[in-house]
Amino acid sequence: MSVVHQSLTEAEGPLHPDAILEAKHLRKYFPIRQANPFGEKRFVHAVEDASFALYPGRATALVGESGSGKTTVARMLARLYDITSGTLYFRGEQVHLSQHTSALRAYRRHVQLVFQDPFSSLNPVHNVRYHLSRPLRVFGHANSKRDINEQVLALLNRVSLTPAEQFIEKYPHQLSGGQRQRIAIARALAAQPEVLLADEPVSMLDVSIRLDVLNLLLRLKDEEKLALLFITHDIASARYFAEDTLVMYAGQMVEGGPSDNVIQQPKHPYTQLLLSAAPDPDRLGADGRNPTKLPARGEIPSLIHPPTGCRFHPRCPHAMPECRERFPGRTDLGGGHWTNCFLYGDGGTQSSPITITKAPSRTKVEAQNGFEMPPEKNQE
Repeated sequence: MSVVHQSLTEAEGPLHPDAILEAKHLRKYFPIRQANPFGEKRFVHAVEDASFALYPGRATALVGESGSGKTTVARMLARLYDITSGTLYFRGEQVHLSQHTSALRAYRRHVQLVFQDPFSSLNPVHNVRYHLSRPLRVFGHANSKRDINEQVLALLNRVSLTPAEQFIEKYPHQLSGGQRQRIAIARALAAQPEVLLADEPVSMLDVSIRLDVLNLLLRLKDEEKLALLFITHDIASARYFAEDTLVMYAGQMVEGGPSDNVIQQPKHPYTQLLLSAAPDPDRLGADGRNPTKLPARGEIPSLIHPPTGCRFHPRCPHAMPECRERFPGRTDLGGGHWTNCFLYGDGGTQSSPITITKAPSRTKVEAQNGFEMPPEKNQE
């Protein structure tokens, strides 16, 4: 296997040897097609320097607004999107992946993705038996028809579709939304993965069955010791579902740590903004009806010409001049809780002094598809 892209920090190795999957400094830029071939090349800066780790038997929630880059991160981990720059480590070893089918198949055997939309993730012309037997054959987990049939029935039972014999011959249009999503989860489990990436798996389901699907994922995580990445825009469900929470804004990781710490004691102004948008009975008026008016929140910036420095500074009530100049380093708040915010320092410990320096020049990195990483542009 050949490496997709050479990381700028490849020699450093993984920071978390106990992690099953670790991402270091992931970036993803999408080139924009333009009518003038001689014009300036433009890119969508979808993900900027994302680093995190996933552990066996532990769920990590990735929280942020729509358009913050959460799905892009999951699709890079699943190798549906090529990585512009950065490094992946699986079981402590650097992942060397190319476009060769055998290399991708070996990696995807261990890392599976559950899509957000159960209506479009299943092929309407094939029945449940086909959807679940296909990964069994592709990854060599079953060969004979009898073995395949037994494993398909076992998968249906594992996702609580019982009696399994009643579902095995059904087509997607004969199932409810919740049943379709359970089939999608069973299809991911058929590969016998070690990492499961759930991209907003309950956002398109009826409210009455969302909790059942979340509890199903939690049960499977504990039984199979899966490393689970749970992508959501609902920070309240993140606290219920995941041991750890990562907060993402406009492609940048801004805060992370144990879910209770991040949600009960949010430090970054964006995390506080997300929590202010969640339902809270304490914000009801004296009459119990009129909620307290929330401050204006603004909109997520353009990722074609994103703001320099911390991308949240145009919306931040605490923005300082250095916030426009460069992105703050990661500040350790203790107990695994960290944030990227100049309010708490510029990396290291909480008591680190705030030092304003000129933003360093950026090293140009060749991406796999032949374009260079563009320099950041200032958008005031």
